[in-house]
Amino acid sequence: MLGPEGFQMRAVKAPITFLFLAMAFAWVSAQQARPSNRAVLFEGARLISGEAGAPIESSAFLVENNRFTRVGRKGEVQAPAGATRVDLTGKTVMPALIDIHNHLGWTDHKTNKASKESYTRELVIDHLQRYAYYGVAATLSMGLDRWDVNPDMPYQLRNETLPNAARFLTVGRGIAATPMAGPPVDYRLGVPYGAETEAEGIAHVRELHDKKVEMIKIWVDDRLGTVPKLKVPVYEAIINEAHKNGMRVVAHIFDLSDAKQLMKSGVDGFAHTVRDKDVDDEYMTILKQHPKVWAGANLPGRTLTPAESEAEIAWMSDALPPSQVKRLRDQLANRVAGRGGRGGRGGGTGPSDMFGIQCRNNKRVHDAGMILGVGTDANGDVGSGVHTELADMVFCGLTPAEAIVAGTRTGAEILKLDQQGTVANGKSADFIVLDANPLDNILNTRKINKVYLRGTEVDRAGLSRGFTTEARSSDDHK
Repeated sequence: MLGPEGFQMRAVKAPITFLFLAMAFAWVSAQQARPSNRAVLFEGARLISGEAGAPIESSAFLVENNRFTRVGRKGEVQAPAGATRVDLTGKTVMPALIDIHNHLGWTDHKTNKASKESYTRELVIDHLQRYAYYGVAATLSMGLDRWDVNPDMPYQLRNETLPNAARFLTVGRGIAATPMAGPPVDYRLGVPYGAETEAEGIAHVRELHDKKVEMIKIWVDDRLGTVPKLKVPVYEAIINEAHKNGMRVVAHIFDLSDAKQLMKSGVDGFAHTVRDKDVDDEYMTILKQHPKVWAGANLPGRTLTPAESEAEIAWMSDALPPSQVKRLRDQLANRVAGRGGRGGRGGGTGPSDMFGIQCRNNKRVHDAGMILGVGTDANGDVGSGVHTELADMVFCGLTPAEAIVAGTRTGAEILKLDQQGTVANGKSADFIVLDANPLDNILNTRKINKVYLRGTEVDRAGLSRGFTTEARSSDDHK
């Protein structure tokens, strides 16, 4: 036991030690968040720029003040005196990825628990770090930011630059026919706005405009007749009011008929492609009349072979604790059997049917020139799902180069991120260093050697240590 003097000394030292540690942590965080001003020349890698052209087989690019300042071939790009040189011979470099559709902050990857109570700033940041770990530079939260607790948090986070984390964008609260007519999951019920009248829809748009939201999310889906669907006059009023205020509207849809009417009504984009049936000639005609309409691929997860399942587990185990690796193994066993997967409707068509429909639809609209980005609808597969979607897009008929453009340049264009999406002079230095060429095999996007965001290397090893640590149980705090 400590005597009185020992207790007194401990009482004095504790706050000093805490203060020192807090200052040290703050300094480290500031150093990570601060742009790197030193010049770094990266040489020798095959460079996939994110544009549609051929890669540069032996490239060189200079990064200064967090930006690409010179991009070209090795030997042709000159570095300033004192620049650091990084040899990337044998590697492939591509732009960091963009996910145009997610729902962050609901599922704790350490426990797989999803609830209203799970939604916190800390968990949203955890998800942004997972995105960074997998080479994603920016992502858009699509309409399910919790508004009843700390409602300003998403908008504050939107304006922050966090170390080892993707950029966070948000549409705020989405709009459905009623607050209970959004996603049919208990913990998400009540999150959207409800708009049964045109006046209600217009009021919601104006409130979101005050939040400086650039895009409005609407749900146009009756979930197989289980909830009311947003009425045509109401969503037309929403679209018109949004356009008056310089905002865009993106729609969650399922049915072909709704997609047709929404395009006629002036919608700007779709969170999903059509999922109830194959698109027909009338749809394609309407699409050609609206060439600026875009969509997220959001493929629902195809049936896997046993070998593919094992490869998924091995790849994702670096970002999950052992208990969740076991859960993942069980989950992927369902996909091997043709059950489970992403993109379900809540009691509706299963992915074994829906994947084929969406696969054909994605290929057809892409070939017709529709603007197609990567939008994972991520919740339980944050970050890794972007790579899954790239692979599924190639499975459905796109070339690896086309899928990469969709996941980089096109995604940035959809989100109006003019500083991201390509490796080009003046752009933010967001890029992935790969150990193999994804143009040969799209699965090589998963062979990540390093990730750089805003010119700074992401601490993937440190993130992995945190991700793979089991969650502390309530007993640990007793």
